[in-house]
Amino acid sequence: MRSSLLSIGELASEFGLEPHVLRHWEAEGVLSPTTRVGGKRRYDDAARMRIGTILRGQDAGMSLAAIRAVLATSSAAERHAMLADQVAALEQRQAELDAALAVVRHLQSCEHSDFAQCPGFRELITAEPQPIAHSPRVHARARRERAAI
Repeated sequence: MRSSLLSIGELASEFGLEPHVLRHWEAEGVLSPTTRVGGKRRYDDAARMRIGTILRGQDAGMSLAAIRAVLATSSAAERHAMLADQVAALEQRQAELDAALAVVRHLQSCEHSDFAQCPGFRELITAEPQPIAHSPRVHARARRERAAI
């Protein structure tokens, strides 16, 4: 039977990470070992949940500083306020992805030989939000949003 405490290597491996990532997160204050055994870090199930939270936060575009702030607050109201802008940014990204998916799905089923002349396609292309994920403007906005978090 395996111990409920994991080494840094075992825990990192469960998430497909390298141990240096967990060490970096410790240095950034978003993760800490449960205990040390013989000078070596050991982690419990709570650390698994914390790593899952960190990874989901990063998936949402949050910086480690923003994740640390969310993890550090014990006030639900404060946490809700901290995440309001992040929710708005994710909703905007979701709308952009939905628009892009609609275009791709339309192209997949469009019967027009010149899809650029298809009224349905033309309507999707001019609809808001415009699916312009490749645009430097979008990348600049994403950088600003990440910096603000």
